[in-house]
Amino acid sequence: MTDLTALNRRGFLKSSALASGGLLLTIALPACSSMTHKGPVMDEQWQASAWLRIDTDNRVTFVLDRVEMGQGTYTGLVTLLCEELETDPANVQVEFAGVDSFYNNPLYKLQVTGGSTSVSTSFERIRLAGASAREMLKAAASQGLGVPVGQLRCDNGFVIPPSGQPIAYGQLVRVAATHKIPSDIVLKKPEQFRYIGKFDRRLDAHVKVTGQAQYGIDVELPGMLYAVISRAPAYGGTIKSVNSAAAQQAPGVVDVFPMEAAGRHGVAVVARSYWQARKAQQLLVIEWALPKSAPSDADVMAAYAQDLASKSGSRLRNDGHFSRARRQSSTVLEAEYRLPYLAHATLEPQVCVVNANQHGMEVWAPTQAPSLARIAAAKHSGYRVDDIIVHTTWIGGGFGRRLMQDFVAECAFIADRLQQPIKLIYSREEDTRHDFYRPASLHQLTATVHDDGHIHGWQHRLAHPKVMHWFVPDAAAAQFSFMPKFLFPALTAAGKLGEGILAPNDSSGYEGADDLPYAFEHIQVDFVHSEPGVPVGYWRAVGHSHNGFVTESFMDELAYQQQQDPLQFRRQLLQQHPRALAVLNKAAEMAHWGTPLAGCAQGVAVHKSFGTWVAQIADVSVDGGRIQVKRIVCAVDCGLVVNPDTVKAQMEGGMIFGLTAALFGKITLKNGAVEQSNFHDYPLLRLPETPELSVAIIASAEASSGVGEPGVPPVAAAVANAVFAASGQRLRELPLQLV
Repeated sequence: MTDLTALNRRGFLKSSALASGGLLLTIALPACSSMTHKGPVMDEQWQASAWLRIDTDNRVTFVLDRVEMGQGTYTGLVTLLCEELETDPANVQVEFAGVDSFYNNPLYKLQVTGGSTSVSTSFERIRLAGASAREMLKAAASQGLGVPVGQLRCDNGFVIPPSGQPIAYGQLVRVAATHKIPSDIVLKKPEQFRYIGKFDRRLDAHVKVTGQAQYGIDVELPGMLYAVISRAPAYGGTIKSVNSAAAQQAPGVVDVFPMEAAGRHGVAVVARSYWQARKAQQLLVIEWALPKSAPSDADVMAAYAQDLASKSGSRLRNDGHFSRARRQSSTVLEAEYRLPYLAHATLEPQVCVVNANQHGMEVWAPTQAPSLARIAAAKHSGYRVDDIIVHTTWIGGGFGRRLMQDFVAECAFIADRLQQPIKLIYSREEDTRHDFYRPASLHQLTATVHDDGHIHGWQHRLAHPKVMHWFVPDAAAAQFSFMPKFLFPALTAAGKLGEGILAPNDSSGYEGADDLPYAFEHIQVDFVHSEPGVPVGYWRAVGHSHNGFVTESFMDELAYQQQQDPLQFRRQLLQQHPRALAVLNKAAEMAHWGTPLAGCAQGVAVHKSFGTWVAQIADVSVDGGRIQVKRIVCAVDCGLVVNPDTVKAQMEGGMIFGLTAALFGKITLKNGAVEQSNFHDYPLLRLPETPELSVAIIASAEASSGVGEPGVPPVAAAVANAVFAASGQRLRELPLQLV
């Protein structure tokens, strides 16, 4: 896909034909730059662009190409469209996009929702889609009325002439479809915005609270069967023997068989109801052959430590001359931080529905990556990629888990075998024990103190697996989905070997560490790739989630070594970052820094992720061994705000998500098997434990940036720093536990 930044607006809005004959505005491929087809209105609809359809009865439909999993893309992207189309967002219907390269995320060249990029990558192109349709509608009205376009304006779904009756968009679509796409479209300036930055209504609230939203778990098809899978307890385990006689004789059971999909071996049970499948599953007698090298927690950390000691790794940053600074330092400060594996714990467990028959395969899935879901289904069935249709459903929590397509692959395998509609459901225990986890990581930090007493050197060495190695099997094939299926394994291998070529550079382990904003003279950051063989995936805020804790905790250690106020220490080192200073100062004002709540101490952290600056201050009390977080204030600068309420909600949700991990989150391994199973031993933050949360949004004219994840990284550090201030104990491991 052509880089959007290299396209002018006219090039962006080249047109091609939809199968229905409507007019489609899309990104122009270089080879297609001469395509200028104009199609008629078909079925009383004008497909004005890949994202916009206007019907003759004046219905406006937006095709949402980023999945809605609670983060607000449904409302945010409709707001962008309506700002330029001049229609009320509340009057727009929304459909979820099918799989099509038109809808690829321009940053990833795949149709995925992640990285807090939905608004930033759509900010101009969705507005252009709305503006181009608006101008074509005005041109149609001009033609019919004999009034110059410059004398017409649009408002709330109508073209309004200087005199006479307004004309509804629906009345103009037949003529509009015959007009050329306008060149040099002028988008509104911020001072002209009517909805951007002002529209605070959540458009998906009604369908959710009334039960109309269809999540993956809600999909039902005629004649549907239900599947469950018993998987090897440790990754890489295989079936040594299985006795399924009792399960096969259980009521409602249709089939029981061993299978392998998405790198995991298991035994599938298919029955006429979910409960029948679960009851039969309990009758299976399986002996597993587990890998000899299956690690436990101590093995993982020992391997990280060994790799940090024996490997130089990749040097990501080398400002100044840290080695010389260390030799010349009067004092050297060192600390080691350890972070555990974490599960995603989405409230809707992994689920998929697949219907396979002689006509093709249809998939209904709560997936963050529809294009990868189609590849996963093709790889694990006998169907060609082009014979598979993916329907994206509402998603009951993603957090990166649904970028991985194992649940789609497994369901496609089963449906292909039975040639009937199949719903595969993970139990909570299966979801917890067969996740793609946030990687565990080990961090070694060193600071050097100059003879004048000031800190002038910073070194951060970290060991961590690469998430891309687990993500690339489907991602590489999705980029070349037009190729024959027998080439997919080669594409996977090439993607792993060709990092930065067929697959993007995997910065997931060190993001938030290599771009440390503080003005130290000597900065060195090294990343060591260490692979324990535990399945890992993208987790909310990804590398920032652990590097935010590590860097801001160590900064606090340095502030106390310098006998400086932690807030003022940061201010002095962030003079070149006015946006960072602005959020810090606002958070300090909100929290009344230096005057904590009664019985509390305060901790501060500031971090930039996904283009967004966030500062948080936590008020925490320590009573014996109990940590109680009483209040967290948050100041955020995410550039130009599209929906203020969404920003506030995402900051609050991010703080709760991050606080859950800080206080409770830990996945432990014993011989490669996950020990946790459900919310009793992998708890989420409960309402009585939730602190008072306050959010302030900094007014900004900078480009819009992400809000789905940036509320997470500072939380653990702010709380840990407050715990130190209250107790004198410096906690360098998560979850936070006093000794």
